[in-house]
Amino acid sequence: MCGATFMTGLDFSVVTVALPEIGRDLGFASTGSLQWVATACLLPTAGLLPLFGRVSDLVGRRRLFLVGVTLFSVFSLAAGLASSPGLLIAARTGQGAAAAMIAPTAIALMTTSFPEGPQRTRALGVNGAVLSLGFVLGTLGGGVITSGLNWRWTMLILVIIGALVLVGAFSVLPKTDTRVPARLDIPGALLTSVGLFALVYGISTGAEAGWGSPSTLGSLVLAVVSLGFFLLVEKRHAAPLVPLGLLNRPTVKWSGLIGLITLGMCGGTTVLLSLYMQDVLGYSALATGAGFLTEGGTALVGGMLAARLISAWGKVGAMATGLVVQGLGTLGMFFLPSQGGLVLLLITSGAMGFGHVLTVVSFITTMTSGLSDEEQGVAGGLSQLPQFVGAIGTAGLAAIVTARTDALSATTSPALATLGGLHAAVLTAGIVCLAGATVAVALLRRPVAQAG
Repeated sequence: MCGATFMTGLDFSVVTVALPEIGRDLGFASTGSLQWVATACLLPTAGLLPLFGRVSDLVGRRRLFLVGVTLFSVFSLAAGLASSPGLLIAARTGQGAAAAMIAPTAIALMTTSFPEGPQRTRALGVNGAVLSLGFVLGTLGGGVITSGLNWRWTMLILVIIGALVLVGAFSVLPKTDTRVPARLDIPGALLTSVGLFALVYGISTGAEAGWGSPSTLGSLVLAVVSLGFFLLVEKRHAAPLVPLGLLNRPTVKWSGLIGLITLGMCGGTTVLLSLYMQDVLGYSALATGAGFLTEGGTALVGGMLAARLISAWGKVGAMATGLVVQGLGTLGMFFLPSQGGLVLLLITSGAMGFGHVLTVVSFITTMTSGLSDEEQGVAGGLSQLPQFVGAIGTAGLAAIVTARTDALSATTSPALATLGGLHAAVLTAGIVCLAGATVAVALLRRPVAQAG
């Protein structure tokens, strides 16, 4: 399960570093069209997560997991061999759909394989650490692979990992599967897929197209309408895609909010740090990847220690502590200078990485606690959704950077204006994390204590 998590985490980061070479090799018309190499994978994953979370309960999690890993490997091979922009984007779309099968089933298989308590928490902690490791190795390895071989190997290596995951899955996973005898909620599936697809599309393309552009506004309006109708349909359906009773559980809805905060703020800040290292400090792509090693290392430690910390402090205590550490680390980035500052960069990004992974493991543990095995597939999909809807945080922080940079550009150099934009954004991100810690303590303490 962690191997599959590592594979999907690696995929989202490794291709980002290789985008310039992909554009030159395949002849993409513009930077905007090149960005679809990343977006084409993100959109179907976000849109299809709730659907496949429910499908896994109906057809069996092991079966859907194996199908997902197989398809992901096949589409990764197609991406690595693509000879035109259209073929690459089509293959990336297939990878995204397959990742939507893998993400909820991997979590559900782990939560049903280990009993609720320390064993499950340790498993989820290792999973969170491996996901962070995949991101860091993807950022660093993308530069190494692209420089030493070519961009195609960023896709072909996923085929190798997928094959190893399949061998392990056929060898280790129990042959029996939990299945729920119910019909699939087709209207709910269509509405939630369209709504989430439109939401992530509007957020992902809004900065480039313009937040007031017809395409962005139309997408966001479609998302609101579709998701609104989805909730109405779910109230009346005999076997809803996402049971509203599950969605309204305090441990599910408030943990989901905490997940959205930690993933949105960490993801957005990480993107800003990449821009800071390259545009302000003048780092190369490879040096920028190395600059994230501390964040990845502390995230790995956080995942390994999460079970002990949750056992000692409780789920809510660990969740709030993780957000506080993440928030303080992010606030510390307000003091990053225009030259030097490597030590401060490593310390603050390391604190953010540790706190982030501790929060992630805590919120997933909380969200999947106290549920029956029949509900774990849906809960697994919901627990992964903030990872993709968290693009809201990235877009919000990017908008703050843009506004502050534009305001400073008339009176200072481009590098200092960019730095001023970064300072405004990390200040906001840190405050949001600290506010999230307050929300966790205020709204989750009593329900989680009862669930535990």
